[in-house]
Amino acid sequence: MKWAGSLRGFFVVPLILLSSIAHAADDTIKVGILHSLSGTMAVSESVLKDTVLMMIADQNKKGGLLGRKLEPVVADPASDWDAFTDKARELLANEKVAVVFGCWTSASRKAVIPVFERLNGLLFYPVQHEGEESSRNVFYTGATPSQQAIPAVRYLMSKEGGDIRRWVLLGTENVYPRITNQILGAYLAAAGVNAEDIITIYAPLGHSDWRETVERIKVFGSQEKKTAVISTISGDANGHLYSELATQQVEARNIPVMGLSVSARELRGVEVSRLVGHMAARSYFQSVATPENDAFVKMWGDFTEQRDTITNDPMEATFIGFRMWAQAVTQAGTPDANAVRQAMYGQRIKAPSGFEVVMNTNHHLSKPAMIGKLNPDGRFDVVWRSINPIKASVWSRYIPESAKLTADWTFPWVCGGCVEPTFKEW
Repeated sequence: MKWAGSLRGFFVVPLILLSSIAHAADDTIKVGILHSLSGTMAVSESVLKDTVLMMIADQNKKGGLLGRKLEPVVADPASDWDAFTDKARELLANEKVAVVFGCWTSASRKAVIPVFERLNGLLFYPVQHEGEESSRNVFYTGATPSQQAIPAVRYLMSKEGGDIRRWVLLGTENVYPRITNQILGAYLAAAGVNAEDIITIYAPLGHSDWRETVERIKVFGSQEKKTAVISTISGDANGHLYSELATQQVEARNIPVMGLSVSARELRGVEVSRLVGHMAARSYFQSVATPENDAFVKMWGDFTEQRDTITNDPMEATFIGFRMWAQAVTQAGTPDANAVRQAMYGQRIKAPSGFEVVMNTNHHLSKPAMIGKLNPDGRFDVVWRSINPIKASVWSRYIPESAKLTADWTFPWVCGGCVEPTFKEW
């Protein structure tokens, strides 16, 4: 009996220890952050890491979620798409994060999606993108072409926007520029623009020598028709591009440049005096005058202790995604991916843009379109905005094979891109 009693004690102690360890693990909810903190994309992505850290700190001040503190887990894929895949796997399989906020380029997003789908993780992706995709494991809080690129071209075609009739589609050698330009090319053709009035130019990611490209743009724009550039250049290449535009005196009144992936952050260090009037198309600019934006800008300034006071569109999209995720966790009563996914549909917040934005069942937001003009301070003043939020068209109607597809992750469709419901009856 003494031996039996000792044996019982032998088993009881480990069980108590295991229970304590399990309880300790339940004390926090891990939040993954997957953004490049080095390499060519760091100029754009590193601030999004800090935005998530700001949101986590803010939520923890409120008591966390479900009585548990949030714990950030930061991974740096260093602008390497293969590294994004490896880091995503580490976050989900090893760190057991409940959610990941991350990626910038479409190439990095596409690299990690198979991992998220296989391990059933949740990714919140905060950057404008080409659409043509909807994954059950990704919530896209950036704009699609129907919310950004198409409104930008329509604006430039209008009298208010300059009555543009000739187009340079300028992009980095990447997924987002190529597919966006395919959509824009089809849209321009449908609007009656002749093929000879459109040229498409691509440069490597991180490209720094823009002299010949800008010279080519100037020659193309020297014809009788008014010409504009639609730029899908990403990362630190933007600074080099805009510096060359200034050097060669490409002024907005002659050949306006409409950036789809640029903000005041990418233009820091660029002499902007010769660039005043060039434009950007986004869903948010720091110059927006709303109480929600005042609070957002103050929140960021307080977090950085005023060392950095610049906010931009992907930061706002990160803010939106985090707030919606927190609301969904609270509603579901658990951070479990399946429960949170269902709770995400219909989540809405009053965004810093001043618009109420909502998450749709296609995993994309309804959000506004805005046009901003660069001012002498290096920031963008809003000169046009949509009246209402625009529901994202995930599959472009300007691509024939895409126009047939529907993205809807609720019954009876339950798909990211199909021509008929996958469940046809109860």
